[in-house]
Amino acid sequence: MSKTGLKAWYDLVEHHDGQKLSDLIADNVVFHSPVVHRPQEGKALTFMYLSAAVQVLGNDSFRYTGEYISETGAVLEFKTTIDGVEINGIDMITFAADGKICDFKVMIRPLKAVNKVHELMKAMLIEMAAKQAG
Repeated sequence: MSKTGLKAWYDLVEHHDGQKLSDLIADNVVFHSPVVHRPQEGKALTFMYLSAAVQVLGNDSFRYTGEYISETGAVLEFKTTIDGVEINGIDMITFAADGKICDFKVMIRPLKAVNKVHELMKAMLIEMAAKQAG
């Protein structure tokens, strides 16, 4: 697994750096959302989802609380609170040989947290799409 890729992920989450995010994502990346049934394929869609997620989830309470590393990636457990809703989740990240993210899966619990994240992510994605269009 690419320790460089994992370090880059932690750095961009901490600093909300969109350029670093773009550089870290492989062109053929696949993103698995906790609320969208089908995997989202490609760099543009994954960048949009991860950028929105960093903004929605990345408040002062966001913390990675566990790290489970394999040869090809990592599972990172996180906690955060939004509008009084405690959110517990994991990011399952797979890195390609070049250190870029080639697969990213997010799981969130409990249901109240899934609903809150869905609501806020939908609003953020609509806002981002409007900015790109206009």
